[in-house]
Amino acid sequence: MTHPRSAFGAPPQGGAASGPAKPDPRRPLDALGSVVLLLTVAAIGTQAFAAPPELASPSNERQRALVHVVRQDCGSCHGMRLTGGLGPPLTREALADRPLPSLVATVLHGRPGTPMPGWQTMLSESDALWIAQQLQAGFPAEAKGNP
Repeated sequence: MTHPRSAFGAPPQGGAASGPAKPDPRRPLDALGSVVLLLTVAAIGTQAFAAPPELASPSNERQRALVHVVRQDCGSCHGMRLTGGLGPPLTREALADRPLPSLVATVLHGRPGTPMPGWQTMLSESDALWIAQQLQAGFPAEAKGNP
């Protein structure tokens, strides 16, 4: 007598005449395995989307250099007082509603389709974060005698 095949190609398990069902090694994970898999994926997922660790703030010397870079290089497009020019203003008021991660991304990667270049070859992520934080707070003036 031939048995009908299941969707997986195996004969059906169990039934009144054949006794208790035997586990089929080709069957998808059982309920316990599914729960373990789900918890593992959830744990990995929460780590992947966790907030990044705090970046170290640049040293005082590096901060002075960054102020100079922003005032001179960024100022060439955004105005020497950062109040706007070819590029938009970078004042505290103009950036108040901008998310910090967006500002950091703009500093590092630029704005496609605009003259705004990315600075990731010259600035680290902690440099860009410090610059974005300072812009939102009201960027400091350049110290006299700074190169």
